[in-house]
Amino acid sequence: MSNVSNQSSSGFTHEKVETNNFLMIVLILVVIAMGGLVEIVPLFFQKSTTEPVQGLKPYTALQLAGRDVYQREGCYNCHSQMIRPFRAETLRYGHYSVAGEFVYDHPFQWGSKRTGPDLHRVGGKYSDEWHRIHLNNPRDVVPESNMPAYPWLEKSPVDAASMAPHMRALRRVGVPYTDEEIAGSAEAVKGKTEMEAVIAYLQVLGTALK
Repeated sequence: MSNVSNQSSSGFTHEKVETNNFLMIVLILVVIAMGGLVEIVPLFFQKSTTEPVQGLKPYTALQLAGRDVYQREGCYNCHSQMIRPFRAETLRYGHYSVAGEFVYDHPFQWGSKRTGPDLHRVGGKYSDEWHRIHLNNPRDVVPESNMPAYPWLEKSPVDAASMAPHMRALRRVGVPYTDEEIAGSAEAVKGKTEMEAVIAYLQVLGTALK
């Protein structure tokens, strides 16, 4: 009798979940949340994901300004900055990405979108002049490129006044900027164009880990 009773009770509970959309949605969200926590929370306590790789430095004021422009123009929509640990990836782009390279990135630019090539290790691969031509008209250096041109960057000055507040905000979340670096940030980007800033940012990508 107890077995029959238990089966009946179990069947009633299972049927209740299946026939109650709200209850099923709540239970699904609970399961997903628990699974996510189990996978994500341990990462906050692993040195490999929380400590910078040897030689990693925070972005300079000009590089940080370039990163802001990179995000503003939506470059991350086409270019990933994550090289996966597969032979085809590492042969083309270099050493696979490690979390310690991105501890100062807020937000980081990892992703799977690959309309254009991965940019994680583009730093030092091309000259500043190559990047300038490429940004002005990509087809001048890559004829098959479908990337849009960004000629206005060469005429747009960097917003110097925004750099110190930005760097102070990043320091609050762990980026080790000094008072001197923050105080001199406006002067560091004075007279610089957004194109120069983007190139400075691109030229440092992936250079911390060889």
